[in-house]
Amino acid sequence: YNLSVVNAPALYIKTFYNQTWMERYGEPIGADMVTMLWSITVSIFAIGGLLGALCVTLLTKLIGRKGTLLLNNGFAVIAALLLALGEKARSFEMLIIGRFVMGVDSGIALSALPMYLGEISPRHMRGSIGQFNSILICLGVFTGQVLGLPELLGQESRWNFLFAFLALPALLQLCVLPFLPESPRFLLMERRDEAGAEKAFRAFLGKKDVSKELEEVHAEGRAQNTLHMASVTELLLNPALRWQVITVIVTMACYQLCGLNAIWYYTNGILRDSGFAENVIPYIVLSTGGIETLAAVVSGLVIERIGRRPLLIFGFSAMAFFFGLLTVFLNFQDQYTWMPYLSFTCILAVIASFCSGPGGIPFVLTGELFEQSYRPAAFMIAGIVNWVANFAVGLLFPFMQESLQTYAFLVFLVVCVLGAVYLYFILPETKNKTFMDISQSFAKINKVPMLMKIAKMEYFPNKLFA
Repeated sequence: YNLSVVNAPALYIKTFYNQTWMERYGEPIGADMVTMLWSITVSIFAIGGLLGALCVTLLTKLIGRKGTLLLNNGFAVIAALLLALGEKARSFEMLIIGRFVMGVDSGIALSALPMYLGEISPRHMRGSIGQFNSILICLGVFTGQVLGLPELLGQESRWNFLFAFLALPALLQLCVLPFLPESPRFLLMERRDEAGAEKAFRAFLGKKDVSKELEEVHAEGRAQNTLHMASVTELLLNPALRWQVITVIVTMACYQLCGLNAIWYYTNGILRDSGFAENVIPYIVLSTGGIETLAAVVSGLVIERIGRRPLLIFGFSAMAFFFGLLTVFLNFQDQYTWMPYLSFTCILAVIASFCSGPGGIPFVLTGELFEQSYRPAAFMIAGIVNWVANFAVGLLFPFMQESLQTYAFLVFLVVCVLGAVYLYFILPETKNKTFMDISQSFAKINKVPMLMKIAKMEYFPNKLFA
């Protein structure tokens, strides 16, 4: 929702910035200052996300996955108040701070939620359930676009209500989540609460006999032979996990640097530059959210049949292809009246390609590539990469557009090609595999035999082996 909600009121918010500046300093705000304040408003969301990602390991360890998600709703409510009341208080600083606080909320959620979903899911459904994270992100984008229509909240007198809406999902989760169990893996492996884990498994799976699931978790625990939660440093220095870490970093970097968020943040401006009339842009933007949601749903339906690896490689490759076409069409849009429609078709194709795999699978992979004791640290690393890259795109893309003009999307084309090539040669398939099986898949490329890894952990359970 926060990726798309800033699109519709962008001009109104800039006008508000100018009015507030005039009231304070008695002169109009400069064009460069408006661009800078708007870039900060958009991109500071990612700085908050980075801070949230840095807190996840500590929070999930102290209060669990479910407790972290419940606590996180407080940030959403605070952010909604700041963003909704900023205009009344004549303070653009409140909008910037509100975006930052909402970023903290999103940073925690984008790590804690995939972790929770991955740990409560049976392995034959882990990918499909993990894709719900992506589907609901797409639905959030679509909701922001619908509410931003001029007939609804996309008006100068109502844009603050767009941000007040942020409190609604938080309040809904506060009502529902207390009735769901904690992650059974967390209860069994970190809290040593076997009775609680058994009860949680029964609630999630809807059956009485969960001995098979409990044994799978016990087997993972015996292989680890320590319930010590690894730090980020220990994860980075562990040779048996070297290529898993590199894969998560590359995948998360490509997830943000592939250019999709640049399209979301600046969709209206891109369509305006493509030659579309101002009064039809909100409705055209609406179709992009619909395509994204549809593609995410289809991906969720086929991920357990096709697998993570093919969907990721196809998604990045298709994005590169359509970014290339988009660049060509943008260069000829002034010569042919029908060329903007081809540009828009390419934008839709880029969005659909992204949601077919790269839009949700990186979060699923982060939970699958690591065992329980390393998972929180892995999500912290993924979160750091995710939000630093998000900030870079949000801050730099307007300046890239000014300097590179229609060739700006070639930068994203290169990122997509490099990501697809890396995943083709490095990433093994993970569908329907246990966490131990996935670790074994990386043993050869890490040059650390799996048996050796387990043996060393048994003899030195509290020390990092090298």
